[in-house]
Amino acid sequence: MGSHISLNLYATLRQYMPENPDRFPIEPGTTVGEVADRLSIPLKQAKLVFVDSVRSDLSTPLKGGERVGIFPPVGGG
Repeated sequence: MGSHISLNLYATLRQYMPENPDRFPIEPGTTVGEVADRLSIPLKQAKLVFVDSVRSDLSTPLKGGERVGIFPPVGGG
């Protein structure tokens, strides 16, 4: 039986937002990178990852119930 996460995509990544981001289905053990891949997000565009407000990365495994935020590279100057 699967679980779900609450998913937020920011800035230019919002175009990849799934239909039901508050209950995005995953299997326990799925990584953030695998979630990004399922949504066709170019991995080079997924630069900043937070899981339950803690800085994480694409290799972070999920068990279900987490809040996941993915941000694109931030420009500035």
